[in-house]
Amino acid sequence: MSMFCHQCQEALKGIGCNAMAGVCGKTSVVANLQDLLIYTLKGVAEFNQQARKAGLNMAKTDRVIMDGLFSTITNANFDEDSISKRIESALAEREVIKQMLIAQNQYQDYPYPDYATWTGERASFIAKSEETQVGILGTENEDVRSLRSLILFGLKGMAAYAEHALNLGYKKDEISDFIEKALIATEDNSLTADDLVDLTMETGKFGVDVMALLDQANTTSYGHPEMTEVNIGVRNNPAILVSGHDLKDFEELLEQTAGTGVDVYTHSEMLPANYYPAFKKYDHFVGNYGNAWWKQKEEFESFNGPVLFTTNCIVPPKASYKDRIYTTGATGYPGFKHIPDRDKGGKKDFSEIIEHAKTLPAPTQIEEGTIIGGFAHNQVTQLADKVVDAVKTGAIKKFFVMAGCDGRMKSRDYYTNFAQTLPQDTVILTAGCAKYRYNKLPLGDIGGIPRVLDAGQCNDSYSLAVVAMKLKEIFELNDINELPIEYNLAWYEQKAVIVLLALLYLGVKDIKLGPTLPAFLSPNVAKVLVENFGISTISTVEEDMAALLA
Repeated sequence: MSMFCHQCQEALKGIGCNAMAGVCGKTSVVANLQDLLIYTLKGVAEFNQQARKAGLNMAKTDRVIMDGLFSTITNANFDEDSISKRIESALAEREVIKQMLIAQNQYQDYPYPDYATWTGERASFIAKSEETQVGILGTENEDVRSLRSLILFGLKGMAAYAEHALNLGYKKDEISDFIEKALIATEDNSLTADDLVDLTMETGKFGVDVMALLDQANTTSYGHPEMTEVNIGVRNNPAILVSGHDLKDFEELLEQTAGTGVDVYTHSEMLPANYYPAFKKYDHFVGNYGNAWWKQKEEFESFNGPVLFTTNCIVPPKASYKDRIYTTGATGYPGFKHIPDRDKGGKKDFSEIIEHAKTLPAPTQIEEGTIIGGFAHNQVTQLADKVVDAVKTGAIKKFFVMAGCDGRMKSRDYYTNFAQTLPQDTVILTAGCAKYRYNKLPLGDIGGIPRVLDAGQCNDSYSLAVVAMKLKEIFELNDINELPIEYNLAWYEQKAVIVLLALLYLGVKDIKLGPTLPAFLSPNVAKVLVENFGISTISTVEEDMAALLA
């Protein structure tokens, strides 16, 4: 049994992983079951659209769809049992909605597509997942398949951000409504390529909305990120390392480790938790340990304590530390202990991982010193006068947005070299784990403004857009593209896809995207992006530098 998956930047040969396992490490069984989960969620969306029109939408349904999409993001969930449980939940939710519609005389009785009618026990899931229409290759037309993929992968990123906001009590029904409509649209053969291009742009619009919602949720709950020097050394206490993006999980772990003698460190995309005022009151919150997600095999080994994954990105582990990795939320991996979701109004129980930490040695130091971050839109706005003055006097000639994802490929050294080669009168605006390619370089500052301004996680790319819009207003420009800002983005997975679509919706043009263009872009769809938005892939540092500085 083989698979086909082309959703991440590591797609085999730039086409797609189509063997017994993907480059990421997920098996063909898991990959196909994830396709079946998405297929089933389309059926949930089909009936829930009727429920919405009848005023019968249930909050649980929104959560089922968000969580199901989130669990299929690259490197989030490798566990066959976990994905199968989500398929069972989706089938059950679909039936609950159907019966509710029937009871309320709101059920529309017409021939439904297979994704809304198929059913079966877990023993039949694998066979069902191998049916052609379940996966993306069921769409024969290459351009339609490309656009459907672009929309679907944007929805996965959107669902991830929506779930983080929901965990903090923030939700917009129109976002969930759009996710459902767009899921159904990816199965609608009456839609033309032009229709799907329009839907792609609408996906970008809701991408902006969901990132704004998450920004509101995070900053209302924990305060606005502020300029912070983050410790990258260690203390001599047992500790827990937290990876991923979910700040609610992080808050509850900090609360439960207080007074236990167990320290807490962030890793990879959780680094920006150090920037939030609400978390600074915890004296056992030490700082950040390590670098981007793909270095975790060495860094988890030397950390010595347990590791908590609140979201992606999981790398298949070494046997030497596998027994001290925990997952929660949408994540999962065979053999990892999973911390269950919180009951409504309650908190997750992290007691097991805390007790585990007490039995293990303190982290081994791999770095020392500090790094600086916390330049989300509110902090940059406070520095606006200083920034504007630096631009007007010529101290800052250009800003380079170098946001997005990091990855394992040697070709990503390009981003380190690019940052090092930038003239001293330029500033890097960054968000996401792409920053680990240059955030520890001695790039200095311009009049007290650091030359690397880290806004935070990948979803905080929204902050970079807010900053750009604010500068457009200050300089009284008509077009965001008139600003002295260039975009050189790195991508890896589906959260980067929704960030890209959001930027396109906001009108940003001439984005360089690398290290390669997505495998799911057909030549014709890529041509549309090039002609309409000026998207191009990276070349060499020298060539790109000359073009972007021209």
